Amino acid sequence: MRAELHTHTLLSDGELLPIELARRAVVKGTKYLAFTDHVSLSNLERVVAEGRRDAELAEEWGMKVLAGVEVTHVPVRRIDEVVLKARRLGAELVVVHGETLSEPVEKGTNMAAVLNPEVDILAHPGLITLEEAQLARDNGVALEITSRSSHCKANGHVARMAQQAGAPMVVNTDAHGPDDLIDLPTALQLALAAGLTREEADRALIEVPKAIIKRRWRG
Repeated sequence: MRAELHTHTLLSDGELLPIELARRAVVKGTKYLAFTDHVSLSNLERVVAEGRRDAELAEEWGMKVLAGVEVTHVPVRRIDEVVLKARRLGAELVVVHGETLSEPVEKGTNMAAVLNPEVDILAHPGLITLEEAQLARDNGVALEITSRSSHCKANGHVARMAQQAGAPMVVNTDAHGPDDLIDLPTALQLALAAGLTREEADRALIEVPKAIIKRRWRG
């Protein structure tokens, strides 16, 4: 039973409508899905409102779908403001675009994310520090192991920091199109390749996503 909590649609830079992506995901065996399009103050209202409509529609297929956001390239001192506004507008899942090695994310973004308990997932956090991983543990922020080719280079480092700190991990695709979606066996291989034990992989693939969904699910 696959959970995918980081995806993009035509509401930002993805290839498909939210409902189209949901259909592709359910065929891959995905039971729990989140739309997490890129947001800042310019597009929060539109992304949350439109995502919620297709999230509700996709539940006709027996999925649980969360209308979420990925707070992306926001100035560090304004991240908390955007996260709070996203929640007030009804965002059910909040991801923060971490300090990936492949993009010029402002230094301090990882720290701002892990200090905020309203953040659910710190995506592709690059060379995250042990201190940041410990704060993620303390505040219930899951650290992402990603299959996206532009962001996965630091997976092993992220896994080591999370292991040392005891921080929760999740495995996501950061899907921007249908070909990015993966099934559960592939997700398991990705987790093991990052250095997780089988027990840690099961937690990252099943237990941590379920805990996030239980905390945020509107139903």
